[in-house]
Amino acid sequence: MTPEEIFVTPQWLKENLSQTNLKIVDGSWYMPAAKRNCGEEFEKVHIPGAVFFDQDKIVDPVSAFPHAVPSPDVFAKAVGKLGIAVDDEIVIYETGDLFAAPRVWWLFHIMGVKKLHILRGGISAWQAARFATESGAALPEPVVFKPAYAAEKVVFIEEMVLIAKHKAAHIVDARSAERFTGAVPEPRSNVRSGSIPGSGNVPFGSLVADGAFKPLEMMQVIFEAQGIKKGKPVVTTCGSGVTAAVLFLALNLLGYENVRLYDGSWTEWGTVT
Repeated sequence: MTPEEIFVTPQWLKENLSQTNLKIVDGSWYMPAAKRNCGEEFEKVHIPGAVFFDQDKIVDPVSAFPHAVPSPDVFAKAVGKLGIAVDDEIVIYETGDLFAAPRVWWLFHIMGVKKLHILRGGISAWQAARFATESGAALPEPVVFKPAYAAEKVVFIEEMVLIAKHKAAHIVDARSAERFTGAVPEPRSNVRSGSIPGSGNVPFGSLVADGAFKPLEMMQVIFEAQGIKKGKPVVTTCGSGVTAAVLFLALNLLGYENVRLYDGSWTEWGTVT
């Protein structure tokens, strides 16, 4: 896996729009405080042929926590309605600057999709290139999605407690330094401030430049400064599992092995432990 394989340019996407097995997914999401409705924004403007992946709805329906990873069956039914099959080639974009798209990439990744990309620079780069957009609701033809779930890449609370207790893996948190140290309140009122014992802090934004990642050697220095070195398993975490996927993708590009994501992240840990 290389950055060139993951991040595609607007020009590449424009040249491949006509490919029947190429599916375009808007994975935009923002923190609730932003008060943005990404579904409505999608209907106002999106890349031609795109569908909207709602990160607040394609989740475990019985979990008390936001963005809980759905079961393979729930995921398959939802993305099948979006017209996406497991052997399609998928390009994910967002309206932000590499914030939410990696979470959608991660979900498709753990559900078995092999051909996965993120649009470098998101829809802003597409529009800056003066390529066409469209509006209105997406009306895809439903298909059958056959998941191949990689459960070993997901960490749940019971195992996370043991990992932290026994220091069985590097734990790296994608939240801002202020949230990680507890200097500022968490955005969710029922969640205490702080961080998982023994974890390091790599704010996801420190890895991002121009809608993609900084050079690999720069990211390696950032992780190693937090003691996140190769040779030991790594678990990524954040507030609710979204930006933990930014770290998950970055670590995989850097060649770290046995990288996993704690799905409940601090919202769960800061509530139940």
